[in-house]
Amino acid sequence: MSALAYDVDRIRKDFPIFLRRMSGDHQLAYLDSANTSQKPQQVVDAISSHYLEHNANVARAMHQLGAEASQAYEDARDTVATFIAAPSREEVVFTRNATEALNLVATVLGRAGHWRDGEHGVGPGDEILISEMEHHSNIVPWQLLCERTGATLRWFGLTDEGRLDLDDVDSLITERTKVVALTWVSNMLGTINPVADLARRAHEVGALMVVDASQAVPQLPVDVAALGADFVAFTGHKMVGPTGIGVLWGRYELLAELPPFLGGGEMIETVTMERSTYAAPPSRFEAGTPPIAQAVGLAAAADYLSGIGMAAVAAHEQRITAYALDQLGGVDGLRVVGPTESVDRGGAISFELAGIHPHDVAQVLDSQGVAVRAGHHCAKPAHQRFGVQSTTRASFYLYTTEQEVDAMVEALDQARHYFKVV
Repeated sequence: MSALAYDVDRIRKDFPIFLRRMSGDHQLAYLDSANTSQKPQQVVDAISSHYLEHNANVARAMHQLGAEASQAYEDARDTVATFIAAPSREEVVFTRNATEALNLVATVLGRAGHWRDGEHGVGPGDEILISEMEHHSNIVPWQLLCERTGATLRWFGLTDEGRLDLDDVDSLITERTKVVALTWVSNMLGTINPVADLARRAHEVGALMVVDASQAVPQLPVDVAALGADFVAFTGHKMVGPTGIGVLWGRYELLAELPPFLGGGEMIETVTMERSTYAAPPSRFEAGTPPIAQAVGLAAAADYLSGIGMAAVAAHEQRITAYALDQLGGVDGLRVVGPTESVDRGGAISFELAGIHPHDVAQVLDSQGVAVRAGHHCAKPAHQRFGVQSTTRASFYLYTTEQEVDAMVEALDQARHYFKVV
């Protein structure tokens, strides 16, 4: 879809929530999509139809409803695999969210040293490399892995502009590096990182590359094979899909060499009282009853985005982010924390407004119908790097309009007036 053909007003008609009036009869301006996206009617209908017409457990029931539910669940895997250009559907593992997907990788790599040939196990002397801009979900699991195994955690610093400081890349990615785990698009700074380049560097020293794509898959065209990563994690609720489902993509030959994450039903090959053997991926990593209706909803979300075209979504995101950066630049006392140009930048803008606490900023904006987020955005190290405890964050998506950005800027001026900031 070309820029001229992109019709944001038509797209917004698919999202019933935009008909809502907020307190004071204000039109909703939803600028919190990095937190969670709104859902189109098509996704809501797919989930509703599953529960009303096809509800059953998968892989267990031998009746018609069970067959329909199982087919829908596996069809969802096919749809997601196509959406991210995965070479094989068996490389798509459904999880509860991206957090669980990243914990899955960190946990099984910690166990891998005692599994089969132990080639990918993490142990004493190994190093895990992350960055200061990571979401806590891509920090804490690696800290826990290091505590369990005796490995060492290292990290990229950040430039004053809010980009990865790659000056020390040769001293950080070394023969001791076992895993490089980085965000593709920062949820706080909006920075788009050169993960494909860093994946090549990681592979040169035999390290695995793990990518947190929670903010990337909703915004950018994704080809996991071309990316060069070994694992990619993302979540449904940020890509117009439901909560309660995420995805771990992994190279099949690697998944097949790794031990299970959780034990239980459907991840086994056979069980005796003495020992168990385990199913092949992806079943090995999907113990218990999976998020069936959520998978159906995620497939509907992927179909919806594919119908618009991810290149068109990315172009709109860049346009609206550039517009927002320009408009925010005219607000007295406002400082953007992160890149101030829309080049290599996603649709999340964190900022400070001099003299006003971010929570107060968010409350004033909310009183005018403008929904933003305030806090540390699960990125405390990045905030510490820039000397702030918290920020206000506005984040945009395929349905964001210039009018919504204008409403935010007007509300920011009202906040300055209300708090008598001059």
